[in-house]
Amino acid sequence: MTGQKSVFYLVREEILPEAIKKTIKVKEILKRGEVKTINEAVEKMELSRSAYYKYKDYVFPFYEASREKIVTLALLLEHKPGVLSRVLNTIANERASIMTINQGIPLQGVANATISLETAELVIDLEALLDKLRMIDGVKRLEVLGQA
Repeated sequence: MTGQKSVFYLVREEILPEAIKKTIKVKEILKRGEVKTINEAVEKMELSRSAYYKYKDYVFPFYEASREKIVTLALLLEHKPGVLSRVLNTIANERASIMTINQGIPLQGVANATISLETAELVIDLEALLDKLRMIDGVKRLEVLGQA
């Protein structure tokens, strides 16, 4: 595989093999400092060290895969004053860098907007940012279109 570009997939957790799920949990408890060593973590999760080392560099939460990337979002916004401004302020407050904004003409009280943002300086994980954006009054829909 040397020299080949990695391909990434989003896969629902429930279909993952048990060893991969446990590897993810081991990484989480290590990151949170619940245990001091890898040995303690794998024992706690009843996972072999060899399985952990086999998978540890290949599985990570979605938000980690999106660090230092350009993420493109598609939004459906109510056409009322301040909605887009609140979206942009939320992005800026979490230190994501807005690369492009494209908003269509409002039709029937809503407008489509596409925002590309760079996540290198993001102070929260991407999923948390998406949740904050979805909670803004006037954001009717939000989807991740892609990542580069």
